[in-house]
Amino acid sequence: MKYVFLSVCLCFYLSSISQNVKIYEKPPVFPGCKDQPINDLKACFNSKLNLYIFENFELPQELLKNQYKGNVKVLFEVDKEGDIHVLYVEALSEALKDEAKKVFAGLPKTVPGTYNGKPTFYQYSLAIKIPLVHPSEFGTSTIEEEKRFTQAEDLNAIISNEFDSITKAIKKYEGLEYSSQLNIPFTHQYYSRFDPDMNALGTNSHTAAKPFVYEEVAPYYNFKAEKAALLKGSDAWWSRKLFDEHLVQLQGADYWFTIDPVFDLQVGKDTDADFSTTYNNTRGIYIQGGLGRKFSFSASVFESQGRFAQYYNQYAESLKAFGPDPAIVPGRGIAKRFKEDAYDYPVAEAYLSYAPAKFINVQFGHGKNFIGDGYRSLLQSDVSNPQTFLKLNTKFWKIKYTNTWMWLRDVRDAVVEDKAFLTKYMANHYLSWNVSKRLNIGLFESVMWTDTNGRGFDVNYLNPIIFFRAVEFEAGQGSGNAIVGASAKYKWNNKINLYGQFVLDEFSLSDVKAQNKSWKNKFGYQLGVKYYDAFKVDNLMLRLEYNQVRPYTYSHNTIVNNYAHSNQPMAHLWGANFREFIAIGHYNYERWFADAKFIFGTRGFDFNDGTDNFSYGGDVYRNYNERPFDSGVKIGQGNTTKTFNAELQAGYVVNPVSHLKIFTNVSFRNFNPEANTETTFNNSTVWFNVGVKTDLFNWYFDY
Repeated sequence: MKYVFLSVCLCFYLSSISQNVKIYEKPPVFPGCKDQPINDLKACFNSKLNLYIFENFELPQELLKNQYKGNVKVLFEVDKEGDIHVLYVEALSEALKDEAKKVFAGLPKTVPGTYNGKPTFYQYSLAIKIPLVHPSEFGTSTIEEEKRFTQAEDLNAIISNEFDSITKAIKKYEGLEYSSQLNIPFTHQYYSRFDPDMNALGTNSHTAAKPFVYEEVAPYYNFKAEKAALLKGSDAWWSRKLFDEHLVQLQGADYWFTIDPVFDLQVGKDTDADFSTTYNNTRGIYIQGGLGRKFSFSASVFESQGRFAQYYNQYAESLKAFGPDPAIVPGRGIAKRFKEDAYDYPVAEAYLSYAPAKFINVQFGHGKNFIGDGYRSLLQSDVSNPQTFLKLNTKFWKIKYTNTWMWLRDVRDAVVEDKAFLTKYMANHYLSWNVSKRLNIGLFESVMWTDTNGRGFDVNYLNPIIFFRAVEFEAGQGSGNAIVGASAKYKWNNKINLYGQFVLDEFSLSDVKAQNKSWKNKFGYQLGVKYYDAFKVDNLMLRLEYNQVRPYTYSHNTIVNNYAHSNQPMAHLWGANFREFIAIGHYNYERWFADAKFIFGTRGFDFNDGTDNFSYGGDVYRNYNERPFDSGVKIGQGNTTKTFNAELQAGYVVNPVSHLKIFTNVSFRNFNPEANTETTFNNSTVWFNVGVKTDLFNWYFDY
């Protein structure tokens, strides 16, 4: 009988323990609550916390003015040391989130909660009601226990709802790229759509440093409205993805990203070629995304095979880098042989974009940059291959200041060591100032240097406000190659803009006074005009532009300190020793577009025929000390060549958000030198193309 009694007592004891397991738990103790009974500790914690929030929470003025009503939901944790940490805040605006985080950061240290006598973590959620009311008048918002973590728990038995909450947080994509820190893909055709809005009278925009980020263009041009106006309107999934949306678009509480396929599939005919057709076969992927409001990223990867017009193939092979690969596709990259007469050229571009404050944007990546309001740039252009860069954009008052540091490559046999290309560096400063509602002035300076005496990337040039010429003198003669320049833009009215550039590589006042056309006076200039809604035709933009650069500009007396990258100029694609006149028209109507371009030029080439091997100043890679004479230097000297390029293009934008379009274009090129040499000879050709492409960058064929 006594064993039966003992069994009953034991069962009763165990039952009592199981029903009162909470006695092993003690919640965190807020300051001022330590004398409360254990069952009242949570209520005291709740009351003290609400009172602290009421006394310290400051509603942002804008919301206060608008008499905002709502909730701020806070998920917070009390750790094993008694410190309170905010894990997540959900609110209408960033200002409310920041205020909630600030208030919780000031909370006093608590006595940590315990389980079975050991300190442990507790998680709570709290909804702060706006407008704030004193807890004694309104009651209090109750904290809800979310999680308690202990080392005694069986973690395999815990099923978290975190994954489900993340899934539920996914929302409809709202086109966040159009207000982000992402670059707008720079193509002259697409930029013509919003160029009139950016250049209207009285705007404080800065239009020279490209590509633009969406956030700086959004105040002048409504990208969302543009995309909404171009909607096809079908609800079918395949139709939306083909015509109106990104292939993949995902948005959560503090993040978003999009994924699109990339194509450039075209076929054509070159009348001068000894092969049947030209073609390009590019496939790739284009990824964009953002984390929060300040951080964005983009990446595009291309795999390509192509065979182009005969003159273009010959130019690509003239750029050949050290090694077995036969060519460099201009503006894209090193190409290996594909089949017998085509090229395989992979390209990858990517960057990170971060805005730590409203007035500053920092980018690091691999891609291209451009400075100028023209079709060409004499300062910094996008004609060469992508390069690694670090860029700092600072905008305040009427000023935009752009600093760009670049890691470039010299890929010629003469400078390769241990089969590795030579690295050289470029640092650029560009200051843009809106002097008035009509006038903008820009100042530019640049320096190119190499790893002289093992100095590598010279930290002296990291200073974003120093004068490069002074640093060049301090580093020693021959340490670098500095150039300076200026730009200007004048808004005649809302329809007509005048613009120009001036670049100065070297200048001798005594030679200017002597009027002897000295080789030392190395400079160039650009003059241009844009006409928006030309002749009262909506969305028709016309451009006239004149460029000229004297011989030996951008070149240097060292083998590597020239203004070039990957065997291509970093400014105008013709190098130097040229003059050029350009007429361009862009027309857009809904998804349809048409472009026309005419280029007339005079260029001076070297002969390199074994008898005359002098440098006449057009090839920026040649040492300017190899010149034939010191005075009487003029544009077009050497093997004077008349050129004419014309191109007509028309097409339809299939998907405006991914920049996918179908197109057809026909180009005519006439190249007429005074003397035919091995590399410079008379040529006249018509090149016709039709295709579909994702239009993300400028590709120049007017060599």
